[in-house]
Amino acid sequence: MFYLRSGIMSRKWLFSGIVALAAMTMTAQTAELNARLTINSDKIQGSNKQLFTTLQTALTEFINNKKWTTATFAQNERIDCTFTIILNEVQDNHFKGEIQIQARRPVYNSTYTTTVFNFRDTQFDFDYTEFEPLEYTENVLNTNLTATIVFYLYTVLGLDFDSFSPKGGSAFLQEAQHIVTLAQSQMAWTGWKAFDSDRNRHALATALTENNGDGFRQFWYDYHRKGLDEMAANADRGRTNIIAALPALTALKSARPNSVLLQLFSDAKLDEIVAVYSKATTQEKQEGHKILSNLFPTETSRLEPLKR
Repeated sequence: MFYLRSGIMSRKWLFSGIVALAAMTMTAQTAELNARLTINSDKIQGSNKQLFTTLQTALTEFINNKKWTTATFAQNERIDCTFTIILNEVQDNHFKGEIQIQARRPVYNSTYTTTVFNFRDTQFDFDYTEFEPLEYTENVLNTNLTATIVFYLYTVLGLDFDSFSPKGGSAFLQEAQHIVTLAQSQMAWTGWKAFDSDRNRHALATALTENNGDGFRQFWYDYHRKGLDEMAANADRGRTNIIAALPALTALKSARPNSVLLQLFSDAKLDEIVAVYSKATTQEKQEGHKILSNLFPTETSRLEPLKR
């Protein structure tokens, strides 16, 4: 099977045969995300544990049952992702904790799936009353809970689509940026303020939508579509394309030394690119080690295989 995402209006697996075409028609309104959401309340003692189960179920349905885009998805195209909420404090109906989001996409003509997003957000607090409806309307943010979840699902969509076509996820990343703009008017909500952190939602959305992020987004496409997706047919060509794309990260670090996008790459891709280099020549490994060590000087242990 071969798949192609060309822009935000078409995200289809290309099947052969009339049966496959009919199946795609029937699933035209399939939701985009196949999310598994879990809530870890181990740190919370003496609370109504059923409350956490109710919230977990409600959030899972909120993410998976809604159509978030106008793109066409087949059932087996849905983006696999996980949302893990770790609760640190609960007082009345106010919750404090963190959220970890991971998303994956398949690599062409293989059984391998590659991580496109792996992000930990430690500034996550929200109000929730059991059984209250979870709603989202464009241009209206009802709660920090739904605002945060929707921000991250649009970010996942943006990075996934960017990996299939150059800047193919622009509309979704702009939507995430719009949520940031709206949320900043809520002074009590954490994680949205400019300069409050170089790894919060504001920093992430800004990095992905400002002009300085264009080089990273082109690199993201080159890495996935011209690199990983080529490797099943020609491993050397795919690896060469990935290596050729790496200077974009060096340019990003020169322009934005503390860019959250460098951390985004490290968390999602660093071990993978080391594995890609495993079949490279000794010279390529040495050059790769030098480039990656300059980019990620604190990750010496993860880069150690390149020295062998």
